[in-house]
This record gives sequence, structure tokens and C-alpha cells, in this order.
Amino acid sequence: MMFARRYIFCLVAIVLVTGCQKKKAVSLAGDEPVEVSDFITFFQHIPLPFHYADSSLQKTKKENDSLLISYKVFTQFVPDSFLTKLYGKGAKPNIYAMGKATVPKAETYLFVKAVQAGKKSVLILAFDKKQQFMAAMPALKPDENTSTRQTVIMDRKYTITKTMLRRNKDGSLSEGKDVYLLNADAKSFSLIMTDALEDKLTDLINPIDTLPRNSKWTADYSNGKMNLVSIRDGRRGNQLTFFIHFEKNNECTGELKGDALITSSNTAEYRKDGDPCKLKFIFTSSTVSLKEIEGCGSYHPLNCSFDGSFARKKEAKPKQTPVNKNRQGK
Repeated sequence: MMFARRYIFCLVAIVLVTGCQKKKAVSLAGDEPVEVSDFITFFQHIPLPFHYADSSLQKTKKENDSLLISYKVFTQFVPDSFLTKLYGKGAKPNIYAMGKATVPKAETYLFVKAVQAGKKSVLILAFDKKQQFMAAMPALKPDENTSTRQTVIMDRKYTITKTMLRRNKDGSLSEGKDVYLLNADAKSFSLIMTDALEDKLTDLINPIDTLPRNSKWTADYSNGKMNLVSIRDGRRGNQLTFFIHFEKNNECTGELKGDALITSSNTAEYRKDGDPCKLKFIFTSSTVSLKEIEGCGSYHPLNCSFDGSFARKKEAKPKQTPVNKNRQGK
């Protein structure tokens, strides 16, 4: 009798274990809703540093359909506005899982490949420890310029470095880098350092350049050659004077000059009677992030915004007059 009971117990245990092992994997290729835990589990862990180049992106002729994520499932967790901003209204690129990297007891980064009309890009998504979506950024989006090469790296400190290498007409090479880090408080990827292919902001006049810069956040912040946020001392102690100019492409430019009211130890807001535009400045020791609270469409085209992150530039030291050692005072 005891032997029979033991036999039945072992048999039930084997059936339960086998059933668990044969649990069907959740597919993300359909239109049925899935749990966020299944969405994140679908991505395989990849070791850091993660390195990917545009040449590798273009080499793949046929994508692995087993890694496909349907547009409906993807936008269940990631705002469709993110894809619209990249690919245009109505576009529904094919999404493929590439891998994930998890910070112990903190956020998880997901790497995905997006394919639209033969054009491919790499995107990075960030989810917090409760598996809530935080932010997304395009990490690698090849252009049609045959003289440039792009790479993206996430290192073991979860810093993201986007590098562009350009071969000039004279045969020399120029290199530009943008370094990003997840800002958990702002729920965005912040640009913490930039080294543009061309360092000087040519053909751009800063109308407040000569104003005093004694306050903590007064500096010039940039994100590329023609993108500038200049902060100077305000007319009052609770104000900052600012000038913003950006050129994201030939059809997306904007400019605004005004005074922002300091609202906390690291934030300021532009609000002006009669002006619907409300703009928030969020400062860190190395960046300023801009966020449109209400529409500022009168200062830029409707297909873009002031939103973005800009890296603080080092203040140029004044040139010192060399001392003539041959002259001696009497």
C-alpha cells in the first residue's frame, strides 16, 4: 500500500514537472494583449558592453521571424508617438527583439530592431524595476551618406555612446560622439556629453552671449553644431535669461529668447502673459533638458518641439597676454 502511494506521488510529480517544462512560450507576433512580464521575458540577456555598427545592421538580409513583435503588442507598452516621431504618421515598422540588459534591482534596457521599407534602425527602451515604461531613444539610424559610419555602445556602467566617423574629401577622418545616460527622475535619456564633428557653432549668433553668467546654471549647452541653449543671469535674482536655437533638419528649426522663473533648486519655467507657450528647464550638473508644458508652435513648426537634452559646454578661458621675460622692472 505504501509502495502504491509513493508510486502515485512520484507519477503526479513527474506530470507536474513535465507540464511546467512544456509551458507554451508566449508569442508577441499576434494582436492579442500580453503581460508586460511576458514582453520583457521575451528578450534574451546579452552581455555588456553591447556594441553594434551600421554595417552589421545592413548585413542581415532576412530577419528572424521568431523574434518578431507585432506593432499592436509593441505599442501596448511603448507610446506610438515615439515611432511616429521617427517614421512619420501612419508608419508601422516591423519590430524585432535583439536582447536586454538588466541593472540589478533597478531598470531593464531592451534593444530592438525596427525595419520600415527596407530601412533599419536600433532602438533602446528602458523599463523601471516595476516593469513600467520609462523612456525610449533611437540608438542607431543609418543615413544615406556613404562617407559616414555609425556605431552605438552600451558599456558596463549602462552609458550609451553614439559615434559617427566621417571620411573627409581630403582623406582625413573626423569623429563625433554623443553620450547618453538614463535620467530616472525625468524619465528620459539625457545627453551628458557631446563632441560634434565640427566643434564651432558657425553662423549662429548668440544675442545674450555677453550677459553675466554668475548663477549656478548659467552656461552654454549644446546638442550638435546648430543646437544651442544659452543661459545667463536674469534681471532679477529669481530669473534666468535664456536663448534657444535648434535645427533638427532643414524643415524643423526653432528659436526663442526670454526670461524663465526659477521654480526649484534645479528647474525653471518660461511663462509669459499672452503667450500660450510654457517651457520647463530641468538642470543637472552636466545637462539641461527642455520640456514643452504647453504648445510653443508659434516658435517652431508643428512637426517638432523644443523637447530635448543638451550637454553643458566648458566655458572658454580668456587668453592671457604672454609675459616678456626680457623686460624687467626697475
